[in-house]
Amino acid sequence: MKKIFLSATVLASLLLVSCSSDDDAPISPEQPPVGEEITVFGTIEEDQTWTKDKVYILDGKVVVDGGATLTIDAGTVIKGAQGQQTQASALIVDRDATLNANGTAQEPIIFTSILDEIMPGEVVSPNLTVDDRGLWGGVIILGNAPSSFEGDATEELIEGIPANSGFGLYGGTDPADSSGNIEYISIRHGGANIGEGNEINGLTLGGVGNGTVINHIEVIANLDDGVEFFGGTVNASNIVVWGVGDDAIDIDQAYSGTITNAAVVMNNVSDHGLEIDGPEGSATGMYTLQDITIFSDDSETNANSGNREYAQFRSSAMGTNNNILLVGGLPDSDFTLQDNQGVADNYNSGDLTFSNIQIVPPAGVTDISTLFTDASGLTSFQDDATGANGFVSVVADTGAATVGADLGVFGWTWVSEAASALGF
Repeated sequence: MKKIFLSATVLASLLLVSCSSDDDAPISPEQPPVGEEITVFGTIEEDQTWTKDKVYILDGKVVVDGGATLTIDAGTVIKGAQGQQTQASALIVDRDATLNANGTAQEPIIFTSILDEIMPGEVVSPNLTVDDRGLWGGVIILGNAPSSFEGDATEELIEGIPANSGFGLYGGTDPADSSGNIEYISIRHGGANIGEGNEINGLTLGGVGNGTVINHIEVIANLDDGVEFFGGTVNASNIVVWGVGDDAIDIDQAYSGTITNAAVVMNNVSDHGLEIDGPEGSATGMYTLQDITIFSDDSETNANSGNREYAQFRSSAMGTNNNILLVGGLPDSDFTLQDNQGVADNYNSGDLTFSNIQIVPPAGVTDISTLFTDASGLTSFQDDATGANGFVSVVADTGAATVGADLGVFGWTWVSEAASALGF
């Protein structure tokens, strides 16, 4: 593997000090200016720390190799270079590697595009908007936790990585595996396309174990999904996703962790707030979704518009869904069980459950039963949801809601800065 290389584009000049006598006080070297750019490429094979006085440029796929730890200080800005297909830039934390990226509410860590003029200390981009997508790749974290693969394979190459890359495998047998600590992170303008229908998610979690800490995550303007869980057992909390081109939160391959306090803001290109799939092999697992709010855009549709559906449950999904608030959207922004025998069987057996869902209906919708459907027709889902004692109830507005995410925890985000326009 290639070793990592760092090249400064702005070199700090050396301060030459000449002392006239032994009594002269020592003079410290001049510190480099905030915003000095450091280009990073290749493989990180030894422990390394990125600091907030520099801006780090990801040139291609930067891989934290197994056994190495990358520490990113609070307030650091990382920018992905432009590139599509195999040249797409991304930060990849391979199996047995560690990422300790501990931002704070006052100093979040920001991953964005090289086209973004944002600098350390800023929260809102001065030049890019939520409509700027696919400008670089994203962040990919891989672990050794169980996942359910087709043919009961024991490992798989993660989506978004070209074959024969020499890295990118995930999956294993250790549910308590740790890939590090990831807190107060904002990931923006990613989702570069590496092939037909194969884009990189904002945050990809492949086989990540529950020894990993993930909380306070923001994903904005990704071309593909916001956060996708490929199997694994990791728990995640306080997630906000805004304006992605596909699904905000996507679950696959028998993910069996818990996602709590998540807010989704779909705009006119978004597909689903939640897309939930089950196992691909014989191994199964049950997820938990708790305290979720989904805002759906209701602006005019056109040829480039997304479906803006609240949620879709597919492919033998198994899990618990509780305290969910749905807000606005189109007249056909549905919450549906896909036409799939496995989903129907799991709903009927109690392995896929729903409770405490409230909805502020889309404009013009008076019969919410049209929004809660079972495409297979094999369950009583629609009746259970919207019947006399159903698990779905209508509220007049978000102020009347008693379920959903605590939006107050997102005060540190760019989404919060745009909150009034988004209906927060």
